[in-house]
Amino acid sequence: MTRSILGFFPSTLAVTQAERLPGGGRGPVGKVDVTMRGPQSATSPNRAPAFAGVVLGGRMARSVLASVGLLAFVSGSAASAQDAPAPAPQQTPADPAAPAPAGDQSGGLVVDVTGGISAPMQIAIPVMPTAAVVSTPAGSTDVLGRQLADIVTNDLRNSGLFTPLSPGQLRPITFPEVTAPGFDYWGSTGAQALVQGFIRANGDGNLTVGCYLYDVSSKAELTRTGFVVPPSDWRRAGHKCADMVYTRLTGEGAYFDSRVVYVSETGPKGHRIKRLAIMDQDGANHRFLTNGQSIVLTPRFAPNQQSIVYMSYLNNRPAIYVYDIGSGKQRLVVANANLTFAPRFSPDGRNILFSMAQGGNTDVYRVSSQGGTPQRLTNSPGIDTGGSYSPDGSKIVFESDRSGGQQIYVMNADGSNQQRISFGGGRYATPVWSPRGDLIAFTKLGGGFRIGIMSPSGGGEKLLTNDWQDEGPSWSPNGRVINFYRSGRGSGGKADLWSVDLTGVNERKIPTPLDGSDPAWGPLRP
Repeated sequence: MTRSILGFFPSTLAVTQAERLPGGGRGPVGKVDVTMRGPQSATSPNRAPAFAGVVLGGRMARSVLASVGLLAFVSGSAASAQDAPAPAPQQTPADPAAPAPAGDQSGGLVVDVTGGISAPMQIAIPVMPTAAVVSTPAGSTDVLGRQLADIVTNDLRNSGLFTPLSPGQLRPITFPEVTAPGFDYWGSTGAQALVQGFIRANGDGNLTVGCYLYDVSSKAELTRTGFVVPPSDWRRAGHKCADMVYTRLTGEGAYFDSRVVYVSETGPKGHRIKRLAIMDQDGANHRFLTNGQSIVLTPRFAPNQQSIVYMSYLNNRPAIYVYDIGSGKQRLVVANANLTFAPRFSPDGRNILFSMAQGGNTDVYRVSSQGGTPQRLTNSPGIDTGGSYSPDGSKIVFESDRSGGQQIYVMNADGSNQQRISFGGGRYATPVWSPRGDLIAFTKLGGGFRIGIMSPSGGGEKLLTNDWQDEGPSWSPNGRVINFYRSGRGSGGKADLWSVDLTGVNERKIPTPLDGSDPAWGPLRP
């Protein structure tokens, strides 16, 4: 019998610093000393297989290295990997290969994302078992195991690139099976990929979640990851697991562990109550940030995700404010009597782009995010609005009607070298640069409102939607998906949030408790 490399590798994690976590909990952050000891890898006589893990919940997620063939994250002075799944006899006749790092090309299982989604990959995601059922503030660990699997399932299904097996095709797995899958069974279901994981309650009140990805056909582990989270952040571990699977199988960047800020709306047309609201990208953890006493428009995240810039009619005067998510406080950025609107942070967070109407002319300005004297960047006889930086901060895309109708222009960040890039029929509005820098999304006006994309030079224009009124595009962190809002014909001004894949397929309505508009997708959470 061959020796499995998935043996026990006890570790010592000495946590030297702690930080207050959301929801009032505390968790390990800061310096983590890891002492590794145990049997050597069967495939590498000098090194035990490494397991990349992340401690979530503080202001910064801290990467830690656990010396495990099985995941063993522990907060405290010492611990044993005996809390991880016990190894079961391998069901493959050959020695298992060492875990391949994310992006490694040794595995042949890949999802093609270059064209339309014609054949999503079949993937099995069974319930994540727990070594012992323990009650936590988030629920019992057995229930959380089911919910974590549901999160991974929904994230991957919603991407349009995967078809998870139905509940009737799934079978329960035991704790030891997490690292010793029943490949023969999963192969009989038609699954090409398999995601297995576990959840464990730690003695310090945190939760450990492990996540493993397998190629069913080759009976090989492709990658693995793990997280230590406070109970209030357990959903994030599910999104991180889905991100691991998505990036490994598609080669695209992660985006599931992210948030969306938008304008929540209710009430009759002409008397709408508009509030800032924030939620996870899948609609969970929804909460309102403002009370609706003043109209709010066009919210946008700061790069550090700790604040939101937006336009508000507070005190019946339209102006730009920054809302601090942690404290709930807001501050005025530009204090003058002119109409200021359409704000957006620069990539480094130091400046805010916005439009201001002054002296009968509307131009694009920038101002320090701390306030101060605005600097004018455009000075045309038309209306210039909707500025958005390129990812490197060197250029700005904006809309202008200086040529007689709304068109898209690009200029340097200092306002120089302004050039028109849109020349198709109709008008163009709300341009926004992709976080990858390769595309610009926009709203196309003409025979309806539709979401489209083009290159930064204006080439390759493509319309992604074809409904009556779609507008306000916002990119996912990986530049693969676009959020927007849709108003139906005869809807009385009511709108909903939607998303569409970069290829123009997989349109999906995003759940919100009320109507919604002006979505802004935030960066990937650390």
